[in-house]
Amino acid sequence: MTTNQRNVLIDAVGVGITAGIASYLSVFLVRLGATTFQVSLLTAMPALTGMLLSIPIGAFLARRRTIVPWFARSRFAVLICYALTGLVPFVVPAVNQPEAIIAIWALATLPQTVVSVAFTVVMSQVAGPDGRMALMSRRWSILGLTNALTVLLVGQLLKLFEFPLNYQVVFLGSAVGALISVVFSSSIRLPPNTNPPPARSLPATVRGYGITLRTNRRFVNFTTAQFVYRTGLALAVPLLPIYWVRVVGATDQAVSLINSTQTLAMMVSYFLWTRVSQRRGQRLVLLVTTLGLSFYPLLTSQTHSTGLLVVWAGLAGLFTGGVDLVFFDILLGTCPGEEQASYVGMYQTSLFAATFIGPLIGTALSNAFGIVFALIAATVIRLAGFALMVILKVRQ
Repeated sequence: MTTNQRNVLIDAVGVGITAGIASYLSVFLVRLGATTFQVSLLTAMPALTGMLLSIPIGAFLARRRTIVPWFARSRFAVLICYALTGLVPFVVPAVNQPEAIIAIWALATLPQTVVSVAFTVVMSQVAGPDGRMALMSRRWSILGLTNALTVLLVGQLLKLFEFPLNYQVVFLGSAVGALISVVFSSSIRLPPNTNPPPARSLPATVRGYGITLRTNRRFVNFTTAQFVYRTGLALAVPLLPIYWVRVVGATDQAVSLINSTQTLAMMVSYFLWTRVSQRRGQRLVLLVTTLGLSFYPLLTSQTHSTGLLVVWAGLAGLFTGGVDLVFFDILLGTCPGEEQASYVGMYQTSLFAATFIGPLIGTALSNAFGIVFALIAATVIRLAGFALMVILKVRQ
C-alpha cells in the first residue's frame, strides 16, 4: 500500500465520523420544528450550486498544477459546518434556529461543489485505472464502519442530555472528524499537472463541451441513465426521515439503528460487489444493484413498524454499495485521462441537477398527495432509470 493510499484510507475515518453525525442533521431539523420544505433544502441547496458551478469548477481545477489543496481545504470547510450547526441553539432564538442552520449549509454549498469534482479526480489518480474499485471498496468500507460505530455511539449520547443539548454535543464533537480529514487529505502527494489547458472564453468552453458530448456516446448514455435514476434516489432522501419520525413514530434510538444497519450492510457490500464485478463483470453488478435499490422507498411506504424499517434499510445498504462502486468506475472508464476534471464537472452537473430536482418533486408530491404517494413515485422513477441503463446498454 502506498503512502497516498494510506492517507486516503485514514481520511475516510475522519469523513466517516462526520458522516455518521450527518445522518442526524435532518432529524435535528425536524425536531426543531422545520417544515418539509426546509428539510428538503438540505439536499436542494448544494444541488443547485453544484448544478450551476460544477462545469466551471471542473474547468478551473483542470488548470491547477495540483488540486489536492483545493480538495483538502474545501472538505474541511464542509465538515466544520456540522460543528457550527451545534452552536446554533446557543446563539439563535428557538423560533429562528431552523433558518440559521439552513443558512450555514447554504454557505457550505460552494466548497461542497469543489469537493464533489476534486474527490473523483484525486481518487482516480491515487488508485490508477486498474485499482479504482479495490481502493474505493476499502475506503468506503472503512468510512462505513466508522460511520456505523459513530451512529451507534451517537444513539447512546443522545440519551445522556435533554434536547437540544444532546444534539449540540454530538454536532460539536464532529470537529474531531474534520481535523482528521484535513490532516491526512492534505498529505496526499500527486504529480503536478505540467500541461494544464489554457483558459477559454465561455462560448469556446460551451462549444468544446458540445463536441465532447457528440463524440463520446458511452459517456452520454451513462450520464443520461444515471440522471434519471439519481432523480429517483434524491426524491426520497428528505422524505425517508420524515416518514420514520412522523408516520412510524421512530425514536432517536430507532433512527440510529436504521442508519447503522444500512451503513454496515454497505460496508459488507463493497467487498461483495467488487468480487462479483471481477468474476461476472460490471454490467451484472450495475443491473442487479440499481434494480434492487429501486424498491426501497416502495417497501418503506408500506411499513409501519421500526423492525421492518431496519430490514429494508439493510437491504438498501446492500444494493447502495454496488451502485456507488459501479457508477464511480463507469464514470472514470468513460472519461479521457487528460480531460478528467472537465468530464467530471459535466457529470457532476447532471448529478446535482438530479439532486436538486428530486427533493423538490418529492416535496410537491408529498404536499399534494401524501408522503406514501411520493415514496411510490420515487420507486417508479428509479425503475425508469434502470430501464434506460438496459436500453442504452450502459457498460455492455
